[in-house]
Amino acid sequence: MPGRDVLAVQDVRLDPVARQVWRGEDEVRLSRKEFDLLEALMSRAGEVVLRGDLMAEVWQTTFYTSSKTIDVHLGWLRRKLGDDPRSPRLITTHRGKGLRFEVREGA
Repeated sequence: MPGRDVLAVQDVRLDPVARQVWRGEDEVRLSRKEFDLLEALMSRAGEVVLRGDLMAEVWQTTFYTSSKTIDVHLGWLRRKLGDDPRSPRLITTHRGKGLRFEVREGA
């Protein structure tokens, strides 16, 4: 059935098969890694996803010396989604742990 695998959290929809993302009615163009990062977070919306798990899932590596790779991609992703990094409503950072895609706006 078409569309049954689409993830929808807040006003963001992600189609993992077509690799398309929408914020409201607007399609958002993402790079491959930005898409993979967003999918990893949206598939576990409401849960803090550990940085090590994100590195393994999105970058297929267990080695990283800093979280700069994640932070850089997160910055690009937030900008494209229109999520204010100073007061994020979609993807929140949990210091020393990981990231969470919020289920409710302003959670």
